[in-house]
Amino acid sequence: MDLSAYRHLYPFESHWLDIQGHRYHYVDEGAGEPVILVHGNPTWSFFFRGLITELRASYRVIAVDHIGCGCSDKPGDADYAYRLERRVADLDALVEHLHLGDNLTFGVHDWGGMIGLATALRRAERVKRLVIFNTAAFGLPAGTVLPFRLWVVRNLIPLATPLVRGLNAFSYLATRMACVTRMPADVSKAYRAPYDSWANRIATLRFVQDIPLGPGDRSYDLVRWVEDHLHLLRNVPMLICWGERDFVFNAAFLAGWRTRFPEAVVHTFPDAGHYVLEDAGEQICPLVHAFLDAHPTAVP
Repeated sequence: MDLSAYRHLYPFESHWLDIQGHRYHYVDEGAGEPVILVHGNPTWSFFFRGLITELRASYRVIAVDHIGCGCSDKPGDADYAYRLERRVADLDALVEHLHLGDNLTFGVHDWGGMIGLATALRRAERVKRLVIFNTAAFGLPAGTVLPFRLWVVRNLIPLATPLVRGLNAFSYLATRMACVTRMPADVSKAYRAPYDSWANRIATLRFVQDIPLGPGDRSYDLVRWVEDHLHLLRNVPMLICWGERDFVFNAAFLAGWRTRFPEAVVHTFPDAGHYVLEDAGEQICPLVHAFLDAHPTAVP
């Protein structure tokens, strides 16, 4: 992916880790206690650009691009398993490769919640803070169903494949539907830039197809494992910043976080959608910085 057209929005140095022959892209800015930012679908590390800029003077900020996303390689199905277990293994490999020590902070959004929290739980004693943006690390709350638009992409493969991989419908519509405030044109183009061809849109489709809804779905067991072990992070300071106008992660998901982490610091934004950092980033970034400062750990 050529970043030259978006450097004014994303002025960060690129780094890559080779994982089984695939280049796994990440940003590594600043110094100090590490903050690991994990995006969802169909975004990439660009989603966290404002937060990276806010924190890098005080913290070491690492933001990944999952394989198939952003500036990472985009292999075909024959060369990469586009499923949750593989995503967690990739992030695991990066965390250990960077030797980040015993004072880890994870910031997660969308699919990044399950990927990031699964990774965190594998080293729960090393996790010191959690920052949550419109995501889940548990199954669908009781009484909640998968939104129809996601159900179509997940289940109607003959229809979804040409729409998502041929027309880039998933990424394009997300830039319109996931925000309350209309995105500037250059920001919208930057979100879509990694997904510029049939081949390069594979992850946007496979992420949706990997949503586990019940036993028998290939990632269901790992989702249950994460949900069953969240209590290991019960005493970790948590900040939740939540856009209330999210058509996917709605109030039931926020209630799920509150129930599991009743001591979490929660800020809700009534005029923000799923891309909460786009709608309310100017408010949220200082809140995250203040939260991290208020819960210091020993610098590794």
